[in-house]
Amino acid sequence: MVSFSVLDLAPIAQGTDAGAALRSTLELARHAEKLGFHRFWLAEHHNMPGIASAATAVVIAHVAGGTRTIRVGAGGIMLPNHAPLIIAEQFGTLDALFPGRIDLGLGRAPGTDMRTTRALRRNLAGDVDNFPDDVGELLGYFRPVVPGQAVQAVPGAGADIEVWLLGSSLYGAQLAGMLGLPYAFASHFAPAALMRAIDVYRHHFRPSERLERPHLMVAANVIAADTDAEARRLLSSLQQMFVSLRTGRPGLLPPPIDNYDARLAPHERAILDEVLSCSFIGAPDTVYAGLQGFLARTGADELIITSQIFDPVARLRSYEIAAEVRDRLHRAAT
Repeated sequence: MVSFSVLDLAPIAQGTDAGAALRSTLELARHAEKLGFHRFWLAEHHNMPGIASAATAVVIAHVAGGTRTIRVGAGGIMLPNHAPLIIAEQFGTLDALFPGRIDLGLGRAPGTDMRTTRALRRNLAGDVDNFPDDVGELLGYFRPVVPGQAVQAVPGAGADIEVWLLGSSLYGAQLAGMLGLPYAFASHFAPAALMRAIDVYRHHFRPSERLERPHLMVAANVIAADTDAEARRLLSSLQQMFVSLRTGRPGLLPPPIDNYDARLAPHERAILDEVLSCSFIGAPDTVYAGLQGFLARTGADELIITSQIFDPVARLRSYEIAAEVRDRLHRAAT
């Protein structure tokens, strides 16, 4: 059975602020827990006016403290922005507070522009080329302390944390396979290399102390409503956001508008065709058919869905429909 999980960016909608976004994130996490979603992940982004999850570990604590059973984690932490020891201590602390519920997804990209990257790191000595070594160092801090170990993560050593590698290219897929870690592909915004990355991950996978066999998660945008027409209208918020982002004008999540497709210039339509090819938009039957084909094509073990919807009530309803689709897929598989 394919598990369904939630990726939330804590979107800041026009007319609201970060506080409202974070309260809405917790409301969504509680809703997802009741609906039986497996994980609730948040992502590290910086200098993005429409995303409130920059201090990702803090938001994870906010969500985990307000829920009871759902796994909560990072999808992901952009490791080049941080010293591995700091992340080990942060997530070791989260595991101490919420034992057995914390996931740590690690990404190689900065999660922002180069000017902001410099502001985060002060210099670029923490280069992406060091990523494999940084992952290895971080994993070492989570192992039990050995005699004579000079530096240890407190909390962190011996923590029960699921560590994932994230990616949108073949590099992360190969590294995840070689390290024997679960792998999540960011097909919700960078789907081009999805199928090749899946093949690379499975081909290079070597069993490890953390994982015996490949474990793959794929991401998708799901915007579901009671009718196809309403779902397409809700989608226009995400479409506007992507066009603004890809043309250098990131902003708050805008309200939906009617007939947005008709307003698109050819280059804007090309942007959306590229980034939203792993998106499933519509009424329950439409989303069911789309996800059924997507999961069959990828052979994924887990699906993580994100729903950038302006209206919080419509967003909750979208996840209700996604849970109904999940249950229907599970029944069809038995």
